[in-house]
Amino acid sequence: MTEEITAALLKFRDERDWAQFHNPKDLALALSIESAELLELFLWKNAEDANVDKIKEELADVFSYALLLAEKYNLDVKQIILDKIKLNDTKYPVGKAKGTAKKYNEL
Repeated sequence: MTEEITAALLKFRDERDWAQFHNPKDLALALSIESAELLELFLWKNAEDANVDKIKEELADVFSYALLLAEKYNLDVKQIILDKIKLNDTKYPVGKAKGTAKKYNEL
């Protein structure tokens, strides 16, 4: 699935000759900015009051820049997520982490 989305993003980008702007640094900056725009939708309101249509738009931007950044480094998105889950499983064992929001070094 991520390969199909990444291919569509690259096609969209390349049709507009935007690859020249998509270096890793700027993709990371764009990802951060779009994440901030997502956060802004929740500012000063209850989560249930946020506009879901706008959340979808900003979340799509976040995913898009993350996928483009992963593509720059030839990263397998599925694998890096599975690897991170495995790492977190060792940092947050169920017996210690279940039901708590403490960080791994506080368990």
